[in-house]
Amino acid sequence: MNRIALAIHGGCGVMAKLDLSEEEWAAARADLHCSLQVGWAVLSAGGSALDAVQAAVVVMEDSPHFNAGYGAALNTEGEHELDASIMDGRTLEAGAVTLARRIRNPIKAARRVMEKGEAVLLGGASADAFAQAEGLDIVEAGYFTTERRVKALAAMKAHVTAGTAVKASEAEKHGTVGAVALDRAGHLAAATSTGGYNNKPAGRIGDTPIVGAGTYARDGLCAVSGTGKGEFFIRYAIGHEVASRINYLGEDLETAASKVIMKDLKPYNIGAGLVAVSADGSIAAPYNTDGMFRGWVTPEGQFCIATHQKVFEVSAA
Repeated sequence: MNRIALAIHGGCGVMAKLDLSEEEWAAARADLHCSLQVGWAVLSAGGSALDAVQAAVVVMEDSPHFNAGYGAALNTEGEHELDASIMDGRTLEAGAVTLARRIRNPIKAARRVMEKGEAVLLGGASADAFAQAEGLDIVEAGYFTTERRVKALAAMKAHVTAGTAVKASEAEKHGTVGAVALDRAGHLAAATSTGGYNNKPAGRIGDTPIVGAGTYARDGLCAVSGTGKGEFFIRYAIGHEVASRINYLGEDLETAASKVIMKDLKPYNIGAGLVAVSADGSIAAPYNTDGMFRGWVTPEGQFCIATHQKVFEVSAA
């Protein structure tokens, strides 16, 4: 019987510790814990990596603490445009939606796009219409809006006006959620979902719905979900690059993942991170910012969650 493994992230560049109360940090960690529990329950029961990553991401899409689904970022027009993708490492099949406005859980729509097999990526009103036709939950745009995101948008607009946008905190800029998993059959899968970054241009599409950039999975190699400045993840095809380094150079997961985050992207001074799991159950979670919402379950069943440097070991229950 193969080992199983799961890792998640809720975005890099988390806020300075003083920006939230300890109660708020604890609530965010609780949702990370719940995401791990849900995904691990799927894997432990013999379920697929694909089902596990979707289930884990849905929990974070439904949480106000992360920039995906409920609580997503607002663009320059004060509107939400949501992106998500999912990939099956067994078949290399993938599905994605972009610029969605009314899909409660964009990752579910991405999964349906993959399963239909008629496209890999659907965008805008067509993505919303597809999700509705598939019977997925459709909500009014206001559902996604939280006070925190409204304040973040105002802060970013103020930075732009003052010419200090480059000094904005990572928390004011962006965030993403994602999950990667290895199941008992030895299959890998990855899923990623985001609202983009605060004050992004209307119509902007980042790396999250781009297969090979923000999301990638290939059996025998690894599964990757990224978070950070998406334009650079697209340029470097980050997810595929990690897999390629393993495949062509024989690097282990930690070496490959750290190389792309800590070295390839270093010249650009951008916030970036990822979670990845390899075919042997190894887990990597490199990031170059002050912190990254993240968590993982080892093949031995040890649950770990973190926001900054300190890692908390938590119970499976």
